[in-house]
Amino acid sequence: MNPDIVEAVSQIARERNIKRDDLSQIIENIFLNMIKRKYGTTDNFDIFVNMDKGEVEIYQIKKIVDAVTDPVTEIALEQAQAVEPDLEIGDEYMEIVDPSSFGRRLITSAKQGLTQKIREAEKEVLFHEFKDRVGEIVVGDVRQINREEIIISVENMEVVLKRSDQIYNERFRRGETIRAVIKEVALTSRGPEVQVSRTEPEFLIRLFEIEVPEIYDGIIEIKGVARAPGDRTKVAVSSNDKRIDPVGACVGLKGVRIQAVVKELNNEKIDVINWSSEPEIFIMRALSPAKPSRIYVDNENKTAVAVIPDDQISLAIGKGGQNRQLASRLTGYEIQTEKQSEYYKVDLKEEKLSILEIPELSDTIKEKLRLAGFETAEEVLDAGKEEMRELKGFGEKTVEKIFEILNSYYEEESSDSAKDSESLSQKDSP
Repeated sequence: MNPDIVEAVSQIARERNIKRDDLSQIIENIFLNMIKRKYGTTDNFDIFVNMDKGEVEIYQIKKIVDAVTDPVTEIALEQAQAVEPDLEIGDEYMEIVDPSSFGRRLITSAKQGLTQKIREAEKEVLFHEFKDRVGEIVVGDVRQINREEIIISVENMEVVLKRSDQIYNERFRRGETIRAVIKEVALTSRGPEVQVSRTEPEFLIRLFEIEVPEIYDGIIEIKGVARAPGDRTKVAVSSNDKRIDPVGACVGLKGVRIQAVVKELNNEKIDVINWSSEPEIFIMRALSPAKPSRIYVDNENKTAVAVIPDDQISLAIGKGGQNRQLASRLTGYEIQTEKQSEYYKVDLKEEKLSILEIPELSDTIKEKLRLAGFETAEEVLDAGKEEMRELKGFGEKTVEKIFEILNSYYEEESSDSAKDSESLSQKDSP
């Protein structure tokens, strides 16, 4: 093999990051294919490829016989002894094969095969290179814009930014520089296909790592991210160093750090909150900018009720329920928001007032109500006066007296409970 050809092939391999050992294997396989096509077998052939010297040596091993029946695997004794006189019948004879003997057609085919194999090797190299970089931010130039995707040129490789991975309110032009995170790498028949994204939470995390050294160094940890790309994101952070405020470090002096991230994300609103291992505290912070007066948590069912001051209920829910949804995703709890005024009213109504707890009712009336199947004041009020009059032992005056006592007592209890609830909510407000 011509050393100049080997050097040219080696240069191509270097440019395309193909290892010399891999290239040597490619060349060996190409020659094996040529031998197979010419001789029908490769069983008695050995190939040695020396990339440093630019040499390819092909050896054909034949058995020495009296009469040759298969010229591919056998050689006559006289012919073998003409080269090595000491050989005898039954010995093996190694014959050097001249690559030029394969003919122009096979050599041309081999060149085409070599080019194809180098391309395949290049695709394999690119696949493994980008596969190991999943989750990494890459920078490229917009090369082509289609309805469903944007083609970006990154390090001599075309990567794809699909519509679903684009921030909905962003627009790009050809030639513009764009940053995205490598989302997925697949090896297809056309070669490696690299998909990038600007909507993945991973993209926002990597941006914070770039802008906030404490995150990159591991001093501050991002505990969770919930994104509505292009609209709002909630990020929970904690510090491994008590001296460092994680929220303050992420925001930066005069907001310079977080503004860099916001600008990259086309002015997406970002709420950075302190993570807490206490669900009540974490949920309360996650509902920012609203400030709940109380959080009731059901850890078993992973649900929570957030009692919100009436004037902040819209903030807690957010446009289209977005703020509440993001808080639920961030905390892992299904959050239900309730107005403070309505929640305590409902809560108060759910408290059952026992007949026995009303001292204004005589023992005789209590016993009659119990025998009639009434245990609480609510049951009597729900039954109504007409039904009570039909019961034995309940005259018109008795029924009127019972309802007067129950209504006044229930209204008084409701008023007191509402005052207590208001006082409690003010006390619990952060």
